[in-house]
Amino acid sequence: MTNRRDFLLGSAATAAVTSLLHGKQGKAQTKRAEIKALQEGFVGQYQGGVYLLPATDETVQWGWFNNAETPRARIRSGDTILLETMMASQNQVLPGVSIEEITKLRVDHPGRGPHTITGPIFIEGAQPGDVLKIKINRIVPRSYGTNWNLPGDLNLGQFPNLFPEAQAKHFYLDTRRGVTEFLPGIELPVRPFPGILGVARAESGQYSTVPPGPFGGNLDCREMVEGTTVYLPVFVEGALLWSGDSHAVQGNGEINLTAVETAFNELNLTVEVLKGRTLAWPRIESPTHWMTLGYDRDMNVALRIMEEETLKFLSEWKGLSAQDARRYMATYGDIRVAEVVNQLKGVYCMLPKNDSPAVPRLPQADTQNSYVTYAVQGDAMEAMNQSALALIRRVQEEKRLSALDAYSLASLALDARIQTPEAGAYSVHCLMPRSTWVS
Repeated sequence: MTNRRDFLLGSAATAAVTSLLHGKQGKAQTKRAEIKALQEGFVGQYQGGVYLLPATDETVQWGWFNNAETPRARIRSGDTILLETMMASQNQVLPGVSIEEITKLRVDHPGRGPHTITGPIFIEGAQPGDVLKIKINRIVPRSYGTNWNLPGDLNLGQFPNLFPEAQAKHFYLDTRRGVTEFLPGIELPVRPFPGILGVARAESGQYSTVPPGPFGGNLDCREMVEGTTVYLPVFVEGALLWSGDSHAVQGNGEINLTAVETAFNELNLTVEVLKGRTLAWPRIESPTHWMTLGYDRDMNVALRIMEEETLKFLSEWKGLSAQDARRYMATYGDIRVAEVVNQLKGVYCMLPKNDSPAVPRLPQADTQNSYVTYAVQGDAMEAMNQSALALIRRVQEEKRLSALDAYSLASLALDARIQTPEAGAYSVHCLMPRSTWVS
């Protein structure tokens, strides 16, 4: 086991990075200072066990997870690491890039995701069956981002047939004020979070970064902001941790396909290995809530997974029986949609650390703070589609937006919640904050 004065990269990782840089065909050595440091094996270990991992062509992968990938950093349990991340498609989606160019990047690289992920990071002592505790200490995004949809032959997003034209919108992120302008008179709060935070699967081979799973990955849960802690099950030695798909703004559902996609100048994480604890699915902890998650191609199944995870957690946390746990969940559980466009649909249940007050019934009409639509169906995804589409059409008409702008705005600002099912029906309520319109 290495000690505190060991280099960031182990000898194997250093050799691998050197090989990547030189290549069998004699690729010229890069002049970038941080890559020279990587070759020499000492990227910024500072006082207190803080490591730096810059995002470069040698430290990122585009669109694939692979548990055979050589670690780009090596840390110990309890250490803090500062990552950089890149924009989508290995930093090719930048302000001014056209929707035609974005579409071509996806068409020309079938199978892989659009995400650029930094890592992997090897955590010493992590073994299959352990849990990785990842505290998100600080997030510093770049000052820009992009949202786009890709219908047509790619058939991506939740409503590609209803919104058949593609569009890219570029944004300036006013991090001082904590907002970005969507259109004149429309502002959205900037709440950066990692769309992807995940460990290696147990299965060998190369896997697209698009679908999330028990390993985490492309969870797109907008609650994973600065100050939260993410718990991930470990499947391989060293866990192998990645992050990417960095988001500045996202609504529940991410329904047009993307958030305001950005990159992070700093993603500051403290990583700890928990022994003697097991998880089937990721969990999230904020200062005020615990969150249990469920993902599946069928949203109804995702909800059942989330319910099972919630009941299991309540048994562990409060020692409740199954019956009492169901009653507790019905009283205090706030069920929301994470995303519906990553092949798997994601939902999560927020449980307050303070038991009171009980979660109120979801509104069926406009409130003082929100525009509201809702739908009730036996199929949760159908209810989500009806409610979300009704709100998009309403915003388009009442606020005189183009169809594509209304679709994009919903992807960035929608608040989608699910009422505890009754009599086999799901009630999905979509809310849009009135504060979105500032003039």
